[in-house]
Amino acid sequence: MILTITLNPSVDINYKLEEFSLDRVNRVNSTSKTAGGKGLNVASVLRQLEEETAASGFLGGNLGDSIRKELDIKGIIDYFVEIEGNTRNCIAIIHDGRQTEILEDGPTISEKESNDFLKQYSEAVQQSDYITISGSTPQGIKDGYYSKLIEIAHQFQKPVLLDTKGSLLKATLRSNKKPFLIKPNQDELGDLIGKAVMSEKEILTALQEDILQGVEWVMVTLGGKGAIVKHKETIYRVRIPKVEVVNPVGSGDSVIAGFAAGLSRGLKDEEFIKFGLAMGTLNALEEKTGSVDVNKINWCLGEVNVEKVVYEYNES
Repeated sequence: MILTITLNPSVDINYKLEEFSLDRVNRVNSTSKTAGGKGLNVASVLRQLEEETAASGFLGGNLGDSIRKELDIKGIIDYFVEIEGNTRNCIAIIHDGRQTEILEDGPTISEKESNDFLKQYSEAVQQSDYITISGSTPQGIKDGYYSKLIEIAHQFQKPVLLDTKGSLLKATLRSNKKPFLIKPNQDELGDLIGKAVMSEKEILTALQEDILQGVEWVMVTLGGKGAIVKHKETIYRVRIPKVEVVNPVGSGDSVIAGFAAGLSRGLKDEEFIKFGLAMGTLNALEEKTGSVDVNKINWCLGEVNVEKVVYEYNES
C-alpha cells in the first residue's frame, strides 16, 4: 500500500468564465468542485494506476466530510484525522486565457490534533510500503513537522517521497533522517542552495551541495524540457515528448504518483525515471487535474528518453 500525506487539503472550486469583470456580478455556467491538495492529486493518480492507496492529513467541517465521501468513491483508504476547524476552499477563476486563484489559509491545528495525527500516522506507516508527503503545512504546524514524519518512516524502514519547497524543504533536508526522493523544480533548487541555477552546468553543480547529500533520488524538473536526475552518484538527463498541453496543473503530483507506483512495481533506475516523468506528461494532456489516461502509458514511456550524464565536479 502507498500512503499519501496531505496536511492542508482543500475543496478545489473551478469557475470558468469567458471574461472576468472587477466590481461587477460575474455569472458562472461551468463549475467543478473536487477534493484538492497535492497529496490527494497523488492519491487519485495512484488509484487510476490501480495501486492500493491510502490518504491522511487533517479534515474538518462539512468540506472535510465532502472530501471523505470522494475518497470513498475513488476507493482510497481514509486515514485522515478529524479536527475542530474547517477544511479550506481554494478557488480558481479561469478567464480570458488566465487563471486567478483565491486560496484560503485553512484551519489552525491544535497541539492535541497534531499529536493525534502523529499517532495515526505511525500506525498507518506500519501498514504501508511507501509514503508520499506533499505540499504545505497548515497553521499551527512548524517546519520541523515533516522531519518527524520522515523519522517515523525510517523507524519502520519505509521510503518517503517528499514534494515541498522553500523553508519547509530546507528545514527537512537539514535533519538527520533524509527523504528517499525529492522533486524540486529549477527555481526551487535555486532557493534551496541560495542562488539561481540557470544552465544545465549550474544544475549539475548544485546537485553536489551538502544539503542534498543523503537523498537517494533528486529529481530536478524542467517543465517541458524534462528533468535532470541524480541517483546516488549517477546523473541522468531526461527528455519528455512535446505535447499540446491541456492542463499542466497537477503534473508534478502525477510525477510523484508515478515514482511511488514505480517503486511498488519494482522498477529500477532508467525504467523508474521514465515511469515517473511519463505520468506528468500524461496529466498535462487531460483537462481534469490529477488525471492520466492509462491507455496512453506505453506510448508515453516509449517517448521518454533517459541518458547518463558524465560530469566532473570541481570545487574550485
